[in-house]
Amino acid sequence: MREFAKPEDLRAMQGLTQRLWSARSAHHVGDLAWGRLMYPPELTRWPIGLWEDGGRVVAWGWANLPWDFRLQVDPGYPELIGEVLRWFTDLADGQPVMVTALDVEKNLQSELDRYGYFRDPEAKAFFAYHRRSLKQLPDPVVPDGFIVRAVSGEADLVRRVAVHRRSWNSTKVTEESYRALMAAWPYRADLDWVAEGPGGDFAASCLIWLDDLHGVGLIEPVGTVPEFRRMGLSRAVCLAALHALRDTGATTAIVCPRGDSGYPIPQVLYRGMGFRRYARTIPYRSP
Repeated sequence: MREFAKPEDLRAMQGLTQRLWSARSAHHVGDLAWGRLMYPPELTRWPIGLWEDGGRVVAWGWANLPWDFRLQVDPGYPELIGEVLRWFTDLADGQPVMVTALDVEKNLQSELDRYGYFRDPEAKAFFAYHRRSLKQLPDPVVPDGFIVRAVSGEADLVRRVAVHRRSWNSTKVTEESYRALMAAWPYRADLDWVAEGPGGDFAASCLIWLDDLHGVGLIEPVGTVPEFRRMGLSRAVCLAALHALRDTGATTAIVCPRGDSGYPIPQVLYRGMGFRRYARTIPYRSP
């Protein structure tokens, strides 16, 4: 085991995630890139442990302190689940540890049960995993005065960051961090779409990450600035991006919005585009 130490380690983690990906996987190569690079380095000093065999990553643990712990372990190394959980416990320094599993990850759930973890009855929030085939995609309907298009790299960087910050009411994503994101695998500018308004400002955005081995694209994230909501822009920019995803040869798209009653609108959006739920997260807490 060693600590995450250099940019190439992200690609090594993604190698494990891509090798293991299936509809029963909680992780996609895109969410690792977005999660690691969306914020500047001073905000992403989360401990990450890598377990290797012969130079190849066979397990990783990601501690988004103080409470969000994630892991992925090659099924050929089941004993490493216990090692990762013990690493989490040491980092938590006496605080409860929360680990998320998908309801379809039966092996991981069994291991969590074996190590004394239990389903947290007080946790109400969860994420719902949705997918749809890229066949028979609806065409985007773009409101008058707007266009939807892929970003043009550095030329669009300032506006691309601005639309995300305004959509999410957050200043954590910066031009520095998004530039690093654009330089990382598997970012593709042809899968990063925006809705541009009459004045040239971006009003909505949709970023898709392609796992080219499996032909599966992950939507993460989507947003519309407050004054342009309820106009159909999120739907239009997502559908345009999904058409671009299909043009790469991909066959499937997935998206993982909140599934609880606190955030109902994203599920309405995605289900209206033909996505259907196939899994959900279950929070486990340490003894």
